[in-house]
Amino acid sequence: MPLHWPLVGRNAELAAFTAAWANRRCRAVVVYGPAGVGKSRLGEEYLTRAVQAGWKGSRVRVTEAAAAVPLGAIAHLIPAGLDLSDPVKVFADVARVLARPPQQRRRWVVYLDDLHLLDAPSAVLLRHLLDAGVVRLIMTVRAGKALGEAVDALCHGDAVHRVDLEVLNFAAVGDLLRAGLGGPVGRRTAHILHEASGGNVLYLRELVYGALQAEVLTSNGEIWELAEGALPSTPRLAELIGVRLSAASPAARPVLDLLALCEPLSLTDADNVSPEVLADLEVTGLIRVNLDVRRTMLTLSHPLYGEILRSDMPTLRRRALLLEQAKRVQAHGARRHDDALHIATWHLTATGTADPHLLTQAAFIARYAHDYHQALTLLQAMPEQHHTAVTRLLQGELHYELGHHNQAEAILGKLAEQVIGDNETFAVAMKRTENLFWGAARVSEALAINHTVRATITDPAMRQALAENEGAMRVVAGQTQEGLIRLGDVENSPDERIRLYGMEVKVHALSNAGRIGDAIRLGKRAYAEHVEADTRLVNLHSAMQLCPLSHAYQELGELRRGQETAEAGYARALEVRAWQPATGLANMLGRSLWLTGHAVAARRAYTESLALARDRHFLPILLRLAASGLAASAALLGDLEAAGAALADFSSYPDGSFLPGEDHLGEAWLLAARGQLMQARAVLTEAAQTAREAGSFTSEALLLTDIARMGGAKDVAGRLEELVTICDGAFAPVRARLAAALAADDPDQLSATAEDLETIGADLLAAEAATAAAAAWRRAGQKRCAAAAMTRASACAAHCEGARTPLLATAEVTSMLTAREREVALLAAVGTPSKEIAASLHLSIRTVDNHLQHAYTKLGVTTRRELANSLGGTRPARSVDYGPGAKRTPSSAGTR
Repeated sequence: MPLHWPLVGRNAELAAFTAAWANRRCRAVVVYGPAGVGKSRLGEEYLTRAVQAGWKGSRVRVTEAAAAVPLGAIAHLIPAGLDLSDPVKVFADVARVLARPPQQRRRWVVYLDDLHLLDAPSAVLLRHLLDAGVVRLIMTVRAGKALGEAVDALCHGDAVHRVDLEVLNFAAVGDLLRAGLGGPVGRRTAHILHEASGGNVLYLRELVYGALQAEVLTSNGEIWELAEGALPSTPRLAELIGVRLSAASPAARPVLDLLALCEPLSLTDADNVSPEVLADLEVTGLIRVNLDVRRTMLTLSHPLYGEILRSDMPTLRRRALLLEQAKRVQAHGARRHDDALHIATWHLTATGTADPHLLTQAAFIARYAHDYHQALTLLQAMPEQHHTAVTRLLQGELHYELGHHNQAEAILGKLAEQVIGDNETFAVAMKRTENLFWGAARVSEALAINHTVRATITDPAMRQALAENEGAMRVVAGQTQEGLIRLGDVENSPDERIRLYGMEVKVHALSNAGRIGDAIRLGKRAYAEHVEADTRLVNLHSAMQLCPLSHAYQELGELRRGQETAEAGYARALEVRAWQPATGLANMLGRSLWLTGHAVAARRAYTESLALARDRHFLPILLRLAASGLAASAALLGDLEAAGAALADFSSYPDGSFLPGEDHLGEAWLLAARGQLMQARAVLTEAAQTAREAGSFTSEALLLTDIARMGGAKDVAGRLEELVTICDGAFAPVRARLAAALAADDPDQLSATAEDLETIGADLLAAEAATAAAAAWRRAGQKRCAAAAMTRASACAAHCEGARTPLLATAEVTSMLTAREREVALLAAVGTPSKEIAASLHLSIRTVDNHLQHAYTKLGVTTRRELANSLGGTRPARSVDYGPGAKRTPSSAGTR
């Protein structure tokens, strides 16, 4: 599948070239870098820029075949008829012809790709031309390649600018994938491709081609995602890496094969290989040598080298190498913490069996490293008679971590019938409720099991831990106050796992309850304790603690800090492939971006959270929040089709939310985008009541604020003022001031509130408040004040990536309309017939037509089409560009 791969991530190199080329003393630019890093592509761009600056360009593609013929590489630069037997005369004649008389002189630039292959006579001629000032050179050289004396002379000197090109970092790989595929790429997918390619552009492209051809890299209309499993290779990729590996001498092949199977290796494991061979492998860039505490470790320099080496390795040789290495490590005492894992894995790969004790030990080590697939493989290789309650419990846990919730319940449910004593009963109950609640979203069943076990168990500490477990589940199920009561003093629980888990959920609950100061203090403590526990405790990754901490910062009114916290946690979770924390963090990142009004970025974050929760089978209990957030973001961008698609399966998702009522934001904003503001307010009113009953006051404040933004400010201003006395931080007061200013239509209050909202990072709310202020000033005849308010509104809206709301889109245009006329006009503008408008607003058709005629007169229009045009931004769009290079196919929205 042909793709366009633009030049990305090379801004610094391009800027350096521009500066160097503008210097009159510059004679050449040389680009150094390993194979596949993008030297040729960068050199082409340099040549293009030089030609655009007025230079006459010539390309020289240096090959081994051309290098065998003296002057063969640059033969096209030598004028016909010259006597090549006299090199000195040839050099002078070529310089004279290229230079020409001053009135005809052209500035020449010659681009030489793969300079290390250039023959000596060509290098000497080019050096002569360079010194004569006839040409400038742009050259690429593969790092690690030996250069002849004549060629090397081209690369040095004060007039030669050197560029060392490195592999692309993660951000640049993400940009390249997005541009090449024509749409956003999930960060999980970008991480996998960056890790597999090592940032090598050539390898990355082949991996993407292979994944597209195998149909494991697909777009659901929102983002590109990779399916689970190994990345498929391509013949071209195998050929490229094969050529790279062929640089190794025959004597080096044994150590390369051993590294492919067993890396990392200590230097002592390669004691049968001469130091010269190892040094040569390091110089040629095939291996890396690192100091790990007191041991020198060897690894292959690229992740794909091992894959290609293994694919070519005969079965018996593979078996022999693995068993020899296992024997060697055991002979050294197997003292390192992960030696048991390596030995068991090598035996299992070589023979299909391994010592049961070793398998158990290795499985726990793999689980500690969050390598759930490997841990499960090790346990599944264990003979049935060697399984214990401990190994079965671990097996059930691993199935849960991998999203195999039914398999986990089958194992844990059977184990629950066989356990003996409080310790085993408690351990199985905790893991079983975790799987049923978080994994299978069988909330009532999980609560019932927790209740039954708590009633039968006798140990007081375990009974307390089960009460705290129930509290956590109730908070996440949307029962904030009831959950907080049961969580009690969980931060002092003696069970470390319960303490870390309980603190995470309690921070969310405290934020919901408006106790933001307490939430932040506990959140910081929980994160610090969890980071320390990561070094010794088998538990979810500490990144999970950044999700509730981000939530607390958001409600404190520090929206940018909330976003940065979620962003950092999400990146870390993806890096270590901790998919469950990543799912929640992506959701919280979406929420922080939604609150700032950055609709495109919020849409992407919610899309990734939805993909992880649904397609990767992690945390289905977050499905409603993710789908709702995606729908709301798409609706803000005018993509009503995508918003509807996101909500298509909404009713089938598990009910309940740790942010009560917020799972209805998508439905409300889709209605608002269609102009159905009364119905939207009704949805939000019911959702706000749900939040209030649950004791989730910050969610209630968010929902009531949206009612105010949709024309219901007078209905909610009083309650928002009450919430100021309940909720800490800056966000609750500024929300209340916004509703009061909208209700009073006070331009001074609206302008002051816009400034406050901008300060906390709520860009879209600030733009709305400033726009409403401008409209109020205009009605008061204060044109200068109105212009100043619109300047602020425009500046804030510029950060919101094209988001449009009813208040933002219509406040200025409809400033002369009454509230009812504005509502009727909005419905008519999106094509709603008068009969349906009358039914939805409980008016007669005649009254609707009268309101519509008044609106026509005030706005100076005569038709609904003209009305829609005057209310720009309220009509449904078929598609939206939500990223550089992004394309959307409406028919594919919401499908896979």
